[in-house]
Amino acid sequence: MAIRVDAHQHYWEPRRGDYAWMPPDDPVLARRYGPADLAPELVAAGIDCTVLVQAAATVEETEYMLGLADATPSVAAVVGWIDFEDRGHLRHLERLRHHPKFVGVRPMIQDIPDVDWMLRDDVQWAYAALVDLDLTFDALGFSRHLANFLTILKRYPRLRAVVDHCMKPQIRHHGTAREELSSWAEGLRRIAAETGACCKLSGLVTEAEAGWREADLAPYVAAVLQAFGAEWVMWGSDWPVCRLRASYAAWHGAAQSLCAGLSQDEQAQVFGGTAQRFYRLAATPASGTLGE
Repeated sequence: MAIRVDAHQHYWEPRRGDYAWMPPDDPVLARRYGPADLAPELVAAGIDCTVLVQAAATVEETEYMLGLADATPSVAAVVGWIDFEDRGHLRHLERLRHHPKFVGVRPMIQDIPDVDWMLRDDVQWAYAALVDLDLTFDALGFSRHLANFLTILKRYPRLRAVVDHCMKPQIRHHGTAREELSSWAEGLRRIAAETGACCKLSGLVTEAEAGWREADLAPYVAAVLQAFGAEWVMWGSDWPVCRLRASYAAWHGAAQSLCAGLSQDEQAQVFGGTAQRFYRLAATPASGTLGE
């Protein structure tokens, strides 16, 4: 039986002081989230294991996450961070790759003002190092980054890459920005057709209006599945960020409903198989998975 995977979630402790993007007074985000908070949600949703993804642009947060992963069997993999602008961080990649749960990195490209940052000569060493060390690359950005991500993924065809959050289409502006919807879908289609990247079916509720309905998300989910196919799509909660718009259960349920037209085998890929292959997760989840 295929395992069921949440391919994208976070734990954090704001008092650590390195979550620069986090509004300090946000009632949803600006609090500690740890394994004990998520455990009941995983049980209710029947999730076997998760991929824990960085939320701070520091190696120290990566170490923090690996410590949590060591103590939390439900965390099957950790996606960390290194400074692409500092070639000296190769030593961190070479060290961290020996941790059994460290799988790759995610630069926080969406927060970098220069849309062409990823193309700079001084950061190319990092993509090459990920290829050489057989580590993964989570591509985090917006629709405006799609063309440059296509360039990078074609430049490094052996880079094991996944598009985070469907590249954050602006669902809340669907009624006034149909041209943006069309260009976003075309950008994703090209990445799917011309590279070996996967895509995370995650983050969509956060880009929707408060009070969103499944119908608001349906054309975006359909575009992702049509572009990539189920075997290249993996569901992620983006918890606790998803709590800005929906509970864990509400987003998980909506995603299942929106994928109900797929075959059982295809649904098994979206909700576990694709993530298992991409991140090379164990075929059987650890026992006692949901304890802290």
